[in-house]
Amino acid sequence: MSDLSAAGVPPVDLSSVIAEEPDPLLFATVSGAHLYGFPSQDSDVDLRGVHLLPTEALVGLREPEETRTRMWVRDGVEMDLVTHDLRKFVRLMLRRNGYVLEQLLSPLVVHTGEAHAELVALAPAVLTSNHAHHYRGFANTQMRLFEKTGELKPLLYAFRVLLTGIHLMRSAAVVADLPTLVALVDAPVYLPELIEAKASAEHGAAEVEQERVLSDLEALHQVLDEAQTRSALPAETAAAAYDALHDYVVRVRLCR
Repeated sequence: MSDLSAAGVPPVDLSSVIAEEPDPLLFATVSGAHLYGFPSQDSDVDLRGVHLLPTEALVGLREPEETRTRMWVRDGVEMDLVTHDLRKFVRLMLRRNGYVLEQLLSPLVVHTGEAHAELVALAPAVLTSNHAHHYRGFANTQMRLFEKTGELKPLLYAFRVLLTGIHLMRSAAVVADLPTLVALVDAPVYLPELIEAKASAEHGAAEVEQERVLSDLEALHQVLDEAQTRSALPAETAAAAYDALHDYVVRVRLCR
């Protein structure tokens, strides 16, 4: 189990949260600002994971509850829990979705088991150079939000996803922690100062020169483009990886 307190996660009994779920969870991890390395004092706790629906829920007439979302307050802390059924989660993995890979590979583990470990081991086979599109699109969304609101949070998100994408293209490794990425990828020197500023307020204003940071983000977009072009990652997931994931989903489901 991870040392969640070191990542700034409030001391909430997360094991009881997992126990309250109607179906078993294969894993649950902490995502969001705590995973990205810039939580604020008032950041909520984003829990993400995979639940396992019973077989009868998938073969009957009723629509299966493939995604569950719950938001509430526990011990004064805002909680945000989103889980997908295993089949849906794996399908998202195969759609070049970097977000679910970050959840799966998050070092901030709340609940795990053999099925989680096996899925983690299968994850590298789905990485492609086209995952750059996910990070490029996410960065554009956050850049527009920053231009509209002037808040620090979307600005840090934009830097984070671009650096994650660049590092992924170069190393075939998923790293979501911004302070770590600053040391791994050539990034603007002021980012540590912005990370420190974010700690005091979740929705604080970004005390930056907007033209400068937007120019730096645009430069990182170009670096991501170049990294994608030069990446050793395959453009598409191999058929063998798809088959391995199919077999995994069937086996885990039938062993429930």
